[in-house]
Amino acid sequence: MRRILSGQGASRGSVLGRARVRLPHALDVAEERIDASEVEAELDRLHAAITVVRGEMHALRSRLHGALAHEVGEFLDLHTLLLDDPELLAGLDELIRTGRYAADYALRLQRDRIAAVFADMDDAYLRSRIDDIDQVVGRIHAALHSRDAELQGIAGDILVTDNIAPSDLAQLHAQGVMAVVTAGGSPLSHSAILARSLHVPLVIGAAHVLQKVNDGDVLAVDGGSGLVILEPNADDLREHRARVHSYARERKQLHRLRREPTRTRDGVDIKLWANAESREDVAEAHALGAAGVGLYRTEFLFMNRPADLRHTLPDEEEQFRAYRDLVLGMTGRTVTIRTLDIGADKADGTALALIGEPNPALGLRGVRLSLSRLDLFRTQLRAILRAGAYGPIRVLVPMISGREEMIAVRTLMTDVQRELRGEGCAIADAVPLGAMIEVPSAAIALPTFIAATDFLSIGTNDLVQYLLAADRNNESLGELYSPLHPAVLQLLNTVMRTARARGKPVAVCGEIAGDPLFAPVLLALGLEEFSLHPGTLLELRRAVRGFDHAALRARAPALLRARDRVGIEDWLAKATK
Repeated sequence: MRRILSGQGASRGSVLGRARVRLPHALDVAEERIDASEVEAELDRLHAAITVVRGEMHALRSRLHGALAHEVGEFLDLHTLLLDDPELLAGLDELIRTGRYAADYALRLQRDRIAAVFADMDDAYLRSRIDDIDQVVGRIHAALHSRDAELQGIAGDILVTDNIAPSDLAQLHAQGVMAVVTAGGSPLSHSAILARSLHVPLVIGAAHVLQKVNDGDVLAVDGGSGLVILEPNADDLREHRARVHSYARERKQLHRLRREPTRTRDGVDIKLWANAESREDVAEAHALGAAGVGLYRTEFLFMNRPADLRHTLPDEEEQFRAYRDLVLGMTGRTVTIRTLDIGADKADGTALALIGEPNPALGLRGVRLSLSRLDLFRTQLRAILRAGAYGPIRVLVPMISGREEMIAVRTLMTDVQRELRGEGCAIADAVPLGAMIEVPSAAIALPTFIAATDFLSIGTNDLVQYLLAADRNNESLGELYSPLHPAVLQLLNTVMRTARARGKPVAVCGEIAGDPLFAPVLLALGLEEFSLHPGTLLELRRAVRGFDHAALRARAPALLRARDRVGIEDWLAKATK
């Protein structure tokens, strides 16, 4: 029977396919005891299953490249670290040895113990990490019974589920799954960002979808409007075909913009930088006419290590070759290299990120970690500055919170430049040094240290989280976490106004930079540089070419007077008419 199920569009595209329903995961295992004589064999079975899961994680990690390596790799690295968590492993062994529980039931008991601890935490970010525990436990449980823990998809399927992890989404995309419909989720989650990068239609927040849809039902899904039609009729099918043709025409039109300037209707040139972390990203950015690389993530050199080098750090030569190839790949366009940003949800296998920090999102990460490991930081700066001899580069420092950190980095960089010249190394005459503004204190105290910077890049993903105290991956906070909050816009305006007054270039490199829906807001506030994933560059270029810059700037005071999200959305609706 035909039904209309409405959700929120999180990744555009219109598809028609068969529903494949995956109900919420629950480890429902009955209590089972074993004899004393079976304890060692049961422990061996458990340890063998954990070894299998480690292998699965490494195999999947090795297949990832570009955007997938960034979005999915962070989760896989975190899950790999959980497999080595002494509390998880020791607790399981103790339950089997002392309690004489079968491995399956011990797994359930230990999962419930850890979940109870997470549930009592005050920090929303840490509470939301129980999903990671569940995914790891589910994989171990599947390995205990020689089942495939990874979700299998069939080409033509539309997955219907409560929520989806980035690792599952990447795998399903490779298998030909056409779209995903979820009962929960957030349009700013890692999975939603990845879906847009992969051009997989995604509808989130479709209430009652798990109760109304069965395996094999035919669904027409529009990831733009959020509309899901169960068993579509003839009119629905005609409308679906029309949407498919419309999206196809749109893609052709976008392709024609590859060599066009990013210029507003009234002749203002806007600079579009690309975010990158791989050769594939760099090649795509170059082909699409990016102004350069606005954010090159160096973490992949530390996190995506081959198996035999997993517990080692990349030395100066390895880093230098990677940065040099990046610079050469952009053929004279400026490359912005961000120094190491490991910490919080970016796990690694080199023991740089601290395991067991009470609150990793507020812990030793970004420039804090670099300044605590000056040998590591000096090595990275040497490699970056040497690469600067092959083309224009800039150095960007993450997680700056105030003047002292920026001065310390500037001093160290000057010292390293002097050292390299003394050794006869070829380096650029001048390398601009920039600060990432993603901590509210840095945005507020910017006038005190902006003189020590050459440019700024606003990381809105973290800035919004820290400013609103809301984790973007916590779906219960989906309505609270929003860049369309008056406090966020006021802070962005303050940073941009300060930068303009001091003649410092400023870009936005967070997720909103690549979303055409936010473009009029950022243009109204005076932003003229965007740094975004290459996959969304042409869409943003098209959006920018349709706006009158002067008209938007004239309406900025009205935008900043908005008292709530509704007022800002009303402003947006009028700006895009």
